[in-house]
Amino acid sequence: MSRPQDAPHNCPGTNSEDAGKSSACAGCPNQQLCSSGAATAPDPDVDGVKERLAAIKYKILVLSGKGGVGKSTLTAMIARAIALHDSHEVGILDIDICGPSQPRVMGAEEEKVHSSGTGWSPIYVEGNLAVMSIGFLLNNADDAVIWRGPKKNGMIKQFLRDVDWGALDYLVVDTPPGTSDEHLSIVQYLSAAPPVAAVIITTPQEVALLDVRKEITFCRKVNIPVIGIVENMTTFVCPKCKTETAIFPATTGGGQQLAVETGLPLLGRLPLDPRVARACDNGHNFLSEEPDSPATSAYKDIAKKIMEYCQTQMQQQS
Repeated sequence: MSRPQDAPHNCPGTNSEDAGKSSACAGCPNQQLCSSGAATAPDPDVDGVKERLAAIKYKILVLSGKGGVGKSTLTAMIARAIALHDSHEVGILDIDICGPSQPRVMGAEEEKVHSSGTGWSPIYVEGNLAVMSIGFLLNNADDAVIWRGPKKNGMIKQFLRDVDWGALDYLVVDTPPGTSDEHLSIVQYLSAAPPVAAVIITTPQEVALLDVRKEITFCRKVNIPVIGIVENMTTFVCPKCKTETAIFPATTGGGQQLAVETGLPLLGRLPLDPRVARACDNGHNFLSEEPDSPATSAYKDIAKKIMEYCQTQMQQQS
């Protein structure tokens, strides 16, 4: 992908004849750079990233476009579900630079990253499950990361180039909301080391679906295959009376209708279970604590479909 780092979502790309000249370029901080042709210079670090990621079989982006729909929770649950297979080595990369959640969700909030001759060592929460996040690099969990785009992009590059992930079967990437700096950066580098694909998560209400549609458009514009859609918080089942209630009514059909409209599979529908939130707050493994929960079954089924896609469709990208 040849887009400058702070590009708008409808950027024509640096290789286009319209680079720096189209209406989409108006107000872009890279407009002068693109129009001069200087932006076409290859990033010298791409080869280093490609070399580091060569030992990772499948890269999976968890995307939404909307905040608060459960990207971090889904990332953690997918990774934990895949890691239940002892033969699979799994990594979680948290690129939400301003709001890193994975250290807390994975119960590793007090851990610190160590450096060696081979790079940063990720934090292992299980024998076959490693995590990397800027949260491990902060002096205090309450510290705010107040960075502009280029510095955030530089941090993402370091996570990909300088972390000693070793040989992984799956790297699951937790992303921030939107289709901006971090997304352009991670796509640029992962596209240099295929295969890579995305999982899109939404909640049923239209206000979430509006942003999720933009995320699907983003994936198609940057040539990232979408494995499917996950609908989160579909219903709430009372643990006492077992009554099922739609907390967020799907006024336009929710994730199921979105899947039909976009021609994408619906990977699963997740119930709203307060025990999931409690487990994430406490850094516990919900899947092992509540093995008979409908939510556990749903997460495992979604993870199974993702693995099946990786082992069939994604092989064609290699």
